[in-house]
Amino acid sequence: MLWSTGGLFIKWTSLSGLELSFGRSLLAAITVAIFTRREGFGLNKVTALASILYAALLVLFVLATKQTTAANAIFLQYTAPVYLLIFEPLFYKEKFRSRDLIVVIACIVGMSLFFVGQLRPQDVIGNLLALASGLCFACYFLLLRHSKSRNVNRASSVIYGNVLVVLIAAPAGLKALPHMTSHDALSVIYLGVVQIGLAYTLFTAAMARGVRSLDAGIVGYIEPVLNPIWVFVVLHERPSQWALVGGGIIVLAVVCHMLAEARRRRQVAVS
Repeated sequence: MLWSTGGLFIKWTSLSGLELSFGRSLLAAITVAIFTRREGFGLNKVTALASILYAALLVLFVLATKQTTAANAIFLQYTAPVYLLIFEPLFYKEKFRSRDLIVVIACIVGMSLFFVGQLRPQDVIGNLLALASGLCFACYFLLLRHSKSRNVNRASSVIYGNVLVVLIAAPAGLKALPHMTSHDALSVIYLGVVQIGLAYTLFTAAMARGVRSLDAGIVGYIEPVLNPIWVFVVLHERPSQWALVGGGIIVLAVVCHMLAEARRRRQVAVS
């Protein structure tokens, strides 16, 4: 639920995408580092690459949300499982099943609906940025599965990814500091400390206590559902009907696939 408030507070500020990303990631890096400091701050080649991908998806999502509707940005970022279904068999030698192909086709249909109807130029740019964010999200998850990712602090890629964003956005962020309003400052503090820092810490704490990946994944889909609702209630931004239909197709296809996969694994375990 905390993750889902990102779209609202990104939209709610007058800061540009890079200006906002500077303060947000600075506070997020500090918050996550404090909460996970006992695990150290080690880094290896896999987590270093994961950090770059995490930094890219953070910046791309903020820029996408600034350009297009919050609904478009979050639904298209959550196309990441589609790329995972394609890439995992290649990287981890997993079998690609016919059910996977059905999900991929359904999500591609859902994605295409975001580009139907009357679109402003910035909507098209924002949608493309969101799709790129989803691709980075998928590649990031692929690296988190790597065995070497478990040899260091589980939050290393989040901490160093946010540090990279700070370095990239520093010129814009430092220039904007003297002109920030109190509303902008509070929004940035919330995004960094709560929406990323606290939310990520709660998520990893739950996983460490035995929450299944399937359950965590399904609960995670609260984010794309609630994200556009917060923005509509507070800022009255209404996504297009095509975007809502496309987003619904993506969420339904992925959740159904996750449930079917869980049932298959239970049957295999029993047999």
